[in-house]
Amino acid sequence: MRLPKVMKRRPVSDSAQRFASRVRSPEDLQSLSDFEHFIYFPLVLAAVLPLVSAASNATNDSRVSIVVNVVAWLVFVVDLVVHVHYVRRYLRTGAGVFDLVVVIITAPWFLIPGFGGSQVLVLARLARVARLVFVSPGARRAGKRIGRVGVFAIGMLLFCSWMAYVAEHPANPEFATFGDALWWGIVTLTTVGYGDIVPITTTGRLAGIAIMFTGVAVLGVLAGSLAALFHLDQPREEDDGVPLPPVVEELASLRAELKSFDERLSRLIDQVGADAT
Repeated sequence: MRLPKVMKRRPVSDSAQRFASRVRSPEDLQSLSDFEHFIYFPLVLAAVLPLVSAASNATNDSRVSIVVNVVAWLVFVVDLVVHVHYVRRYLRTGAGVFDLVVVIITAPWFLIPGFGGSQVLVLARLARVARLVFVSPGARRAGKRIGRVGVFAIGMLLFCSWMAYVAEHPANPEFATFGDALWWGIVTLTTVGYGDIVPITTTGRLAGIAIMFTGVAVLGVLAGSLAALFHLDQPREEDDGVPLPPVVEELASLRAELKSFDERLSRLIDQVGADAT
């Protein structure tokens, strides 16, 4: 009879490793990591869908809006409760306080008469997005990369749009205002290219070429940053020149040793099963 192979466990996520010194056991750390892998995409949906519902001008008393907001809030509540369960004194950490504040201010207060039309409560939903950006290590790294590239892209957009406006305005009625030039710059930067506004001067076309190359670079970095944001299994290396904490390096070494032991144990089990048959 062939014995079953030992199941390989998912690597501990970078976000769970932050609490390695506060988790009671390696098993709890692995459980917390598995939970964070499971809950991350629901957290993204819980942060985005209420904003989409608010942007669609859906009233708070509509059935769909109520379900979306209550379920989204419950997702963040579950995330907070699980972290409190696994991480000792979690509510004394910055991440724990942030999570608690998000849960409190985004609670379904609109179900209470008189609170439904509060604009403060609508804006509070943005705190969920902030939670993903500032608490998640992957999101913070993605935000840093997007932030630096974003500043460069906005600067190029404004400069090239102004350059095209100065060159095109006297000869091209499509560039009647700087707003028209800025619209053309945004469409060109995003590589959409509607073609409703087209430069005809040499200077305007050179400005367009500069925006095109900027757009290609920005989209490439944006795609890579978003991929890193949703890829939670990647091992954490030195980030921006900051060395890893010793506990994280020790955990990485232990993970490598456990993986090697797991492989040897699997081969041993296979050999015992083959001898038994």
